[in-house]
Amino acid sequence: MDSQTTTFRILMFPWLAHGHIFPYLELSKRLLIRKNFHIYLCSTPINFTSINAFIHNNNLSESIQVVQLHLQPSHELPPHYHTTKNLPSDLVFTLIKALQTAKSSFSDIITTLKPDLVIFDVFQPWAARLASSQGVPAVHFAPLGAATRSYTYHHYVRRLPGGDFRFQELCLGDDHEKKSLDGFFQFLYYNVFEEDEDVVFVNYRLSTDIALLKTSRGLEGKYIDYVSAVCHRKLLSVGPLVADVNKDDEEEEKYSDIMEWLSKKKQHSTVYISFGSEYFLSKQEIEEIAKGLELCDANFIWVIRFPLGEKEISVEDALPKGFLERVKERGIVVLGWAPQARILVHQSTASFVSHCGWSSLNESVYFGVPVIGMPMKLNMFIDCRMLVEAGACVEVVRDENGVYKGEEIAKAIKKVVAETSGEGLRQRAQELSEKMKMEEDRELDEVAEGLWQLCLKNKD
Repeated sequence: MDSQTTTFRILMFPWLAHGHIFPYLELSKRLLIRKNFHIYLCSTPINFTSINAFIHNNNLSESIQVVQLHLQPSHELPPHYHTTKNLPSDLVFTLIKALQTAKSSFSDIITTLKPDLVIFDVFQPWAARLASSQGVPAVHFAPLGAATRSYTYHHYVRRLPGGDFRFQELCLGDDHEKKSLDGFFQFLYYNVFEEDEDVVFVNYRLSTDIALLKTSRGLEGKYIDYVSAVCHRKLLSVGPLVADVNKDDEEEEKYSDIMEWLSKKKQHSTVYISFGSEYFLSKQEIEEIAKGLELCDANFIWVIRFPLGEKEISVEDALPKGFLERVKERGIVVLGWAPQARILVHQSTASFVSHCGWSSLNESVYFGVPVIGMPMKLNMFIDCRMLVEAGACVEVVRDENGVYKGEEIAKAIKKVVAETSGEGLRQRAQELSEKMKMEEDRELDEVAEGLWQLCLKNKD
């Protein structure tokens, strides 16, 4: 079939999280440049506004359609909580359970749309089974790193001793680090993967011929090869899927105060601090970060968020008394959201103080900015260690109770901003950035061709 005249329909089904939906959208955008695909993206209505904004801003309304997924009604989880964005952390497991109620809805979607291919995420192995039952191939795409997959295979699928693990640099150090990941995999074992010993690797077993990971060989080559070997699938990296920093007059005007402030600072003098859209700092964590910032001389932009439904709180109330006055010459605190990509590409930015969410790490490295890691839970510890091993990250040391203290935060910031070691970290981050960008098009070409061939094969 001629790729210029044939159109294949792909049904995308990401997990209901910003950090999963947008990699799926970015992948869709890049696939559409390369092949004649038509994309359907399946999600819950609460996510439609942000999805449709992406489609509109990228002029993709002819090529991407949003499809509504129905979860069973629940008093515990009303429709505005059918997303992880602003979701209280104690309801994340509840949302994963709720997703399991969408099987009949998704089956109806496949029947109605008759896609040529389904691409499915980590918490819905049944999506692949439903696709297969209707003669549709399915490919697993986890917007996660290969280091995380390597660790989880060794410790939660094979259940081997940590000392036997090939990549010792990734190993978790204490009970605090292991606790959240152990509990998470136990939950998945019983509530998502029906007590299958392979847990998340069930998805690779169900994936047709190939599987996709949001990473690049320049950053995680040895881990990609390991996961590909143990899951018996050709593992294709889709690259970092970092959105372009385009000129947007509306956004520039909205955040002009932040960018003007940053432009007055010296080169590599400022740290950007953000913990993503789905991690909310405790009062103690806010106090210790504030203490760390007072103990160092670096300029900073600090973004703080609170969960949806929590009573309105001002920046002043969230921070230690008098903090804003004491640091007013060298720091600004933003409540809610800041133009992260624009800040990271700015020459005044020296480092990104991050919780080490996978999208944040990829974005920072892609723009050549080293990371000061404050991983908080789950695979964030693994991804942080991967980047430390790669030479572009400094991890903040926690105390014996697993708490980040202001003194150690200040020490890590000084190491990157004020000391000569910071130059080496920036140079390494820049090298990784260049590798990512150099490989990006080739990786995406291979992914687009691989998916096209699967559709062709299924048509024959």
